[in-house]
Amino acid sequence: MMNVLVTGGAGFIGRWVVKYLLKGGVNVWVIDNLSTGRKDNIAEFERYPEFKFVEGDILDRDLLKKIFNLNFKVCLHLAAAVNVQDSIDNPEKNFEVNLKGTFNILEEAKRKGTKVILISTCMVYKRADDNRPIDENHPLLPLSPYAATKIASEELVLSYHHAYRLPVAIVRPFNTYGPFQRIDNEGGVIPVFINRSFKGETLYIYGDGNQTRDFLYVEDCARAIVKIALSNDISGEVINIGTGRDISINDLALLIAGDSSRIAHIPHIHPQSEILKLVCDYSKARRLLDWEPEVSLIEGIDKTKRWIKNQPKVKANV
Repeated sequence: MMNVLVTGGAGFIGRWVVKYLLKGGVNVWVIDNLSTGRKDNIAEFERYPEFKFVEGDILDRDLLKKIFNLNFKVCLHLAAAVNVQDSIDNPEKNFEVNLKGTFNILEEAKRKGTKVILISTCMVYKRADDNRPIDENHPLLPLSPYAATKIASEELVLSYHHAYRLPVAIVRPFNTYGPFQRIDNEGGVIPVFINRSFKGETLYIYGDGNQTRDFLYVEDCARAIVKIALSNDISGEVINIGTGRDISINDLALLIAGDSSRIAHIPHIHPQSEILKLVCDYSKARRLLDWEPEVSLIEGIDKTKRWIKNQPKVKANV
């Protein structure tokens, strides 16, 4: 069977990618330093003989060399420093993890001829100034060191494709949410809102709340990533995945809280890092992958609510 490596595979999106890879009948190795990922996220996979976990860091070149000697056909590179606020407070960490870590992966992939799929972000884009969704040719504008390191990582990956003929692809998911995402203030806005709503707490919105996002359910995201990974025909491509529909954070909060009196607006810590409108044009993913999002926002929120209700720290407050 095919051997596949997933960096950051104990993280939120990573664990769903692992789940869909195992469904596809491949051998899956995960490397994760557990700085943000959790062993609990991947506990259900330990019964699979096709699954192996290595606790380690992509900055450890000696470890990566040993792992890549297992001869992977594909490396799905999700390991990253992803917190925008942290990148503003500590840009050096983003540089080390997102750029140096990606370089390390590429060097080992080049040595072994391993295809690399970089999971990037929609945060690389400049805001959409009209009602047209954002396609892959939309202008880029790094409003944070996080976005800058992701753009630089993308360019680094593409350089290995052009210079060394390394098979690569870049995925730009829009705002992904769902089960296994963190529910504290370090998590995404949907699980944070749901958790606070369950506890009867106020839902706080940065700024005026008119900023919009295209929310993608995590299983739809994972399906697309795995399709790209297992395709023999896709290389050198940058591919958006999203739903093609956006919602303002004000409307999202009202949808979850059901009561405007439980919503409050607070000043944005770093308003200059906020993209005011994000909506995805995923026509390229439809054309190349025959992929469509299957889970609506209402259904996805409901699935996320059911998962959060079963979390030990939340259950007593519901």
